[in-house]
Formats: sequence, C-alpha cells, structure tokens
Amino acid sequence: MEQQVTVVTGGSRGIGAAVAQRLARAGHRVAIGYVRDDDAAESVAASVREAGAEAVAVRVDVSVEADVDRLFDAAGQRLGRITGLVNNAAITGPLGRFDDTPPDVMRRVVDVNVMGALLCARRAVREMSPRHGGSGGAIVNVSSGAATIGSPNEFVHYAASKAAVDALTLGLAKELGPDGIRVNSVQPGAITTDMHATMGDPERAWRMSEAVPMRRPGTPDEVANAVAWLLSAESSYTTGAILRVAGGR
Repeated sequence: MEQQVTVVTGGSRGIGAAVAQRLARAGHRVAIGYVRDDDAAESVAASVREAGAEAVAVRVDVSVEADVDRLFDAAGQRLGRITGLVNNAAITGPLGRFDDTPPDVMRRVVDVNVMGALLCARRAVREMSPRHGGSGGAIVNVSSGAATIGSPNEFVHYAASKAAVDALTLGLAKELGPDGIRVNSVQPGAITTDMHATMGDPERAWRMSEAVPMRRPGTPDEVANAVAWLLSAESSYTTGAILRVAGGR
C-alpha cells in the first residue's frame, strides 16, 4: 500500500492540529502549513513524530501562490509523493453585523478561505493527477455549518466563503473523478477551538450548544475522525460528499 503523505493547512491549532495528529496515528506523513505561531506548529510536528510518523512544518499564507508552492515543495522533498490535502486554513474576522464589517476584513476572509483553498487544491491536483505524473489521491475541504445557516449577525461574509468551498468540493469531485482523485468536504458546527476567542466570544461554542440537538459543542478530534475517514481507503467510493459534523444542527 502506497505511503500516504498529506498536507494539512492551518495545522498549528484547533481542528488542523487534531487532524495532523489523527492522520499520524493512521500512518500518514504530514506536512503542516501554518501562518504565524512557530512554537505551536513545531509542537504539533513533534506530536506527529511521537506517533511514529514523519512531519514537516512550513510557514505559509495560503492566499499567496508562492507560499503554497513552497509548502508543497517542502512536503514532496521531505516526505515523498503527496497523496492528500486537507484544506483547513481559514479566518473569520470579528463577530458583527454585515453592514458593520469593514471591506478589508471581508477581502481578507475571501482571500484566505476561498482563494487559499483554490490555490492549495490546484497545486494538490498537479501533484496527484495522472495528467501531471501522479497516481490519484484525496482532498478534504474543511467547510462550516455556517455555509447553510448563513450566520446572520455574526459573520455572513465567512458563511459565504464556506459556501464557496462546498461549491469547489462538488465541482472538483466531478472534474477529478476520472483522474482518481476524490474530493469531499466536512462541515463542522460549534467546535471547542480558540477561534471563538479570536472572534471576540470565548464561550460561543458552549452558548451555541443550546441550539444543538446533542446539547454540547463538538471537539476538534471528532472533526479529525471524519477527515481521516474521508482520506482513508474505507471511503474509496465517496466523492462529492459534504459531511456535516455538527451534532445534528
């Protein structure tokens, strides 16, 4: 069985860190893309190595093509042929009404969440498609339950960016199926990460859980398990799927 080598963007914290660690336990070599925190990224890489897998951490702004190329080049050179991508890097900006959201915040969210996903997926296809010398693989895009809820009074612009990620998932799944590349998406709901504090509401995940049928927020590990399944041979006939991991909401 071919060695799995997976690039995980936004891999220094939260869902991305949990995904990197979960994939390591499944035997993947993992390239961790991160934007800022060197120590956090190296800590995640160390935990991957402790699980018996190889890892490399690369600082990257996924909205910059040259940075994306540098991430994938390092992954290929250090870990081997790339077989998977987890498009996880994303930002929201502060919580608030749409009409109070500055255009520069909207633009940055779209640049990272949409353009970043596009650039990473494009490079991954160039690594994995037989048209470019590859032999197939899998992409998992990390979307959000916001894509279907719309997130009024919080971050409509973020919800719109994640709806674009789901459209990307569906289109690529159909285009790349003949190339042996599966493309799926997960839609996390309220998950206990520090992203809520970054948005200005540290208790948001717990507050939102009142509207969740399971009456609790999810954990990064629960999302990581779904991602790992979508990258595994157990989901070999699954592509174009949008898997909601949101406690029933």
